[in-house]
Amino acid sequence: MLASMHIVTGILLVALVWTGATVPSSPAVPATSARLAGWQWPVDPPHIIEPYRAPAHRYGPGHRGIDLGAPIGARVAAPAAGVVAFAGDVAGRPIVTIDHGVGLVSTLEPVAATVPVGAVVRAGDTVGSVSTGGHTPAGAVHFGVRENGEYISPIVLLRNVPRAVLLPCC
Repeated sequence: MLASMHIVTGILLVALVWTGATVPSSPAVPATSARLAGWQWPVDPPHIIEPYRAPAHRYGPGHRGIDLGAPIGARVAAPAAGVVAFAGDVAGRPIVTIDHGVGLVSTLEPVAATVPVGAVVRAGDTVGSVSTGGHTPAGAVHFGVRENGEYISPIVLLRNVPRAVLLPCC
């Protein structure tokens, strides 16, 4: 059920990115101040090229994050305050992982790290630059978030996601 809520919320919020209004947070996700404090896009401007798609089950196919368009060499920022848990290569692709506490961990790839493991970062601090490798096309960054070990859509943590505007029909 929770996965279904994340799918629906993620699909709706991704669609809303292109509308232009603002919403404080997602109603499908508890809005605790510790959980949502200071989350922001890791690249600027944010341009989603591949949305989050939750798998039907833990090992099923899906897209466990969002891919954001960003030129190779562009600055990549910490999406929220935390501690760099990993910065290095995995299977030939450069990755930066940040532990944000309260059960939240973000992963950014392919990102050539400019911060060491153990570095304390604030939301918006530079953690690296867009590199190449992994499943994303050249000129893109994969932004994934796990909550208590389960992948969730990063969109639900961003307070500045544009809100839906209902248009008159017919």
